[in-house]
Amino acid sequence: MAQDIKKIEAVMCAAPVIPVLVVEDPKKAVPMAEALVAGGLPAIEITLRTPHALEAINAVNTHVKGAIVGAGTVLNGKQYDAAVSAGSQFIVSPGATDTLLDAADEHSVPLLPGAATASEVMLLLERGYERLKFFPAEQAGGASYLKSLSSPLAAAKFCPTGGVSLDKAPDYLKLPNVLCVGGSWIADAKAIASEDWSGIEERARAAAGLND
Repeated sequence: MAQDIKKIEAVMCAAPVIPVLVVEDPKKAVPMAEALVAGGLPAIEITLRTPHALEAINAVNTHVKGAIVGAGTVLNGKQYDAAVSAGSQFIVSPGATDTLLDAADEHSVPLLPGAATASEVMLLLERGYERLKFFPAEQAGGASYLKSLSSPLAAAKFCPTGGVSLDKAPDYLKLPNVLCVGGSWIADAKAIASEDWSGIEERARAAAGLND
C-alpha cells in the first residue's frame, strides 16, 4: 500500500521544524509540548529511545491541545503497533525495511521513513513513498547533497534530520525538495531536565519563523 501523502504532508507542513525529542521523564512531556505548541511548532516527534517514551506520547496526545505527536526511532512492526496504541499520529524511522513498510500497511497512521542515498530513495519511491526523512542529514552530505537529488528524484520531498541546527536549517528549507527539517536543538535533554519551558518556547518561536 502506498504512503498516505496527504496525511504525512500535513504533519511536515505544519511548521518549518519538527522538534526531535528524547524524553526521560513522562511527567515533563506535557509542559514541554505545551511550550512547543505555544511557540508555533505543533508537530512533535518523541523518539523511542527511553523506557518511558510511549508514556510521554500518550500524555501529549491526551492532554496537549493542538499538538500533533508522533513516535520516532521506530524500527519494527512491534514498535509501530505500540506507538499507534500510545496515540502517535505519525511514525518516523531512521531507515526503511520491507518488514517495517509491511507494518505501515496495516495502519492508517502514516510513516515517514528515512533514506540517505539515491538507491534508498528509489526503493521507497517504488513502494509508493514520496515523503521521506533524509537521515543523518549533515553526516550524509548536507544540503548540497540533498539538492543534487532534487532533479533526478523530483517526486521525493524530505525532512532532513541529523545535525541540523538553527543556523543550518535555512540552507535546507530553501531547497525545492525540502518541506521541513527535524531538530533537537529546540528542546534538548538538558532543557527538558531543567524544565526550561520558557527557553523552549522562545527557541520554538524562532524556529517557527524560519519560513517568514
